[in-house]
Formats: sequence, C-alpha cells, structure tokens
Amino acid sequence: MMSYDVVIVGGGPGGYVAALRAAKNGKRTALVEADYLGGTCLNRGCIPSKTLLKHAEIIEEIEKAKNWGIKIDNLSFSLKDMFARKDKVITTLRRGIEHLLSAGKIDVYKGYGTIHADKKVTVQTGNETKQITGGKIIIATGSQPVVPPIDGLDSVNYQTTDSIFDITEIPQSIVIVGGGVIGVEFANIFASLKTEVTIVELGDRIIPTEDEDASKALLKSLKKKGIKVLTKYQVTSIKESKNEKELSITSQQGKTETLIADEILLAVGRKPNLSAVSELDLKMNGKHIAVNDYLETSKKGYFAVGDVIGGLQLAHVASAEGLTVVENLDEEKEKMNYKVMPRCIYTSPQVASVGMSEAELKEKSIKYKVNKYSFSGNGKALTMGETEGFSKVMIDEKYGEILGVVMVGAHVTEMIGQSSAYMYLEGTVDELAQMVQPHPSLSEVLMESANALIGKGIHS
Repeated sequence: MMSYDVVIVGGGPGGYVAALRAAKNGKRTALVEADYLGGTCLNRGCIPSKTLLKHAEIIEEIEKAKNWGIKIDNLSFSLKDMFARKDKVITTLRRGIEHLLSAGKIDVYKGYGTIHADKKVTVQTGNETKQITGGKIIIATGSQPVVPPIDGLDSVNYQTTDSIFDITEIPQSIVIVGGGVIGVEFANIFASLKTEVTIVELGDRIIPTEDEDASKALLKSLKKKGIKVLTKYQVTSIKESKNEKELSITSQQGKTETLIADEILLAVGRKPNLSAVSELDLKMNGKHIAVNDYLETSKKGYFAVGDVIGGLQLAHVASAEGLTVVENLDEEKEKMNYKVMPRCIYTSPQVASVGMSEAELKEKSIKYKVNKYSFSGNGKALTMGETEGFSKVMIDEKYGEILGVVMVGAHVTEMIGQSSAYMYLEGTVDELAQMVQPHPSLSEVLMESANALIGKGIHS
C-alpha cells in the first residue's frame, strides 16, 4: 500500500490547488479524481459558461454596432463551432493542470475514492481497486446540481447545469427554473442566440443573494433583451408531449399559469457530494460538512474544502480554502478569512461585489455612508456604448474604512479586484479618493464615489 503525507480526494479548484501547494511544501502528495481534473468549474461550470458568455457578448456587440455605422448583414452562428471552441479552451486548461501536477511529482489516481476512518482511501477504477493511505486527508469532493421534486419531472427530458453543455441544437424557447447566478448567466447566453427565454424564480427577485440595486439593474437589462422574468412563482408540475414541455407554475398568491417550451434548464442550486465520506460519521452543518476556522472536520486529521463545506460556493473560494488548509495540516496556523471574497456574475452588464452589502450593514447595525455613481456619467463608458449600471461604495462612518463595493456594468468583474485590494490592505476612503485613476477609464467611478463620500465630489 502506497503511503503519503497527504491524500486529497477531489481534483477541482480546491483539491488540485491544495495538492500543488502541499507538494511545494515538501509533502508527499496523492490526488484522487473520479472524473476530469479541474472539477465542475473547469469542465461543466465557470470556464465553459464564460466561454459561451463571451460569444454572447460578441453577438450583442455586433447588434449594437449597427447604430454606430458598422453594418453586418446576415449574422449567423453555429452552436457546433461555439461548443468546439469551448471544448478547446477546457482541454487546454485541463492539460495545464495535468502538467503542473506531473511537474510537482504528485501521484494522480483516476478513480472513485472512498475515505475510511483509518486514514485509508480506496480508489475504484472499473474492476480494479487500489488502496492508499495518508497522514492527513483533504476532502474536496465538490457538489452536483439539485433536482427539485417537481411532479412529472421523472418522465420529462430536462437539462441541469451539468448537462446543458451537451445540447446539439439551439432551442427556440427555454424555461430556466431558478433566477440565481447560474440561471441569469444562461438566460444571457440563450437570449443572444435568439432563444425565447423565461426565468421562473421562487424568491421575490433575481440574484437574491446580491445587492438589491444590482438585482433591479440586472432585471431591467434582462427584460430589455426580451427575457421574461417571473418572480414569486414555483413550478408545480411538468409534462412533455411532441417534444414540447408544458410547465404549470403557481404564484405565491395562488395564481396558476402554463408555460410551453422546447427546453427546460434546472438551475436551483447545488448539493454536496458526500458519498465518499459516508463511513466517517462527520459532524454536519446542515447538508454540508462542518469545519472549524482552520478547515478541519470533526474528525482529527481530516480536512474539507470547497462546495462540500457550503458557504460561498465559488471556484476562487475553494482555491483559497485549499491553500489555507495546507498551512494547517501540521498545526493550526492560519484561520480561513472570508472577509474579502469577490463575487462575480458574468451577464451583460456584469455584476461584481466584495465585502458587505447594505442589507448586511443594516442587519448588523453598522453606521455607514454610501455613494452610488452611474456609468452614464463616465467618459469611457460613453465611448464604449456601455452606460448601463453603477458603482456603489460603502464606508464606515467613523473611520472611513471601505466596507463593501457593488458594481454593475461592463468589465466590472475585472475592476472589482481593485476594491478587493483596498479592503484587504484596510485602505480608507481618503486613500481611494487620492489614488489617480487613468482617464478615460471605467475605474474612475470608484474615484468619483470616494471623493463624493468625503465631501469633495468632482462630477457629482
């Protein structure tokens, strides 16, 4: 039996990053992965969806250019070619991970891992079984789409956020069940492909975990694209006939409607993959594995990271957890810090935020000041024809510490890193106001908000 300092089960952004860091720290490391390296993010999530969202952005830019004197007749697109490019991007990144793991002399076991209570891991590949052992075990088994208990769903062909990338034709119409981050991103993709899109959301607004102003701005944009958004509605039953899906939906007031669509996408969230740890009797936090501040589970020497522990189920959060957990393998050195974690939605316009929202600040009775600056007053946004959206900066009333930033607009998922850096370094609004931003640039909106907050507004 092969013995390692650390065995990691799950090769997603939490697992493989932890493996690379552990190996660089001198640990003899093994990584077990049942599917492709890179996990959901690389193979069925972030990377494929963002590749297709770039295609959607280009299509929208071409349509917009008609008003700028740039005429392109008979615009057409091929789903086959789009998916081929998506697959090429995935393959390139997957090979990159394989190269890094090989260079780090990390043993990769391709098979389904079962974790035992004696620090042993059984790896099942087809009819072959291997067993390895590790001084420490890291659980990074990720998550899978939730399939809600809808009457009739078992007899209907439907898509989840894992399977949607396997479709072979662009549907004429699609109902997306769930108006969260994944749902609105796919709505954006399909709307650009001229699909009739309807979002059904149980809550009272889309992207319910994000800032309410951001939710309103994105809703306005989606409706402008012809996307129908039904909030406070629940899908109660589904049936299929002649390749068409019929959905019965009911509002919170009891009103019932019927929707007809070629395709259904379920995007109501994800649940942790726990079958690999069924023998461990771990303490749970709801449906997820409970961990302490150092990411150790209730069982000594067993750690967990990523979607399997819940919280912010984002790839970069899983990677940060992976790096943190490696520092704590031998002793409790570093607590996991979630204070400065950017959150991004890659629709058009994009949504990005970091820190606390206004709702959180009010809930915690924190005295704060806020300024909201529209991109319609930004020179670069006007030149780009991207005036939708705003930047909102929230600061501590007493010390001027930046508590949260919300941005809606073009390329804000790239700009949010600047705000993250200020918050990470405990920067103040005065420092943000003094920092010279290039002109013209979209990031000038941060300078405008900062100056307004200290009573020295320039263009506001």
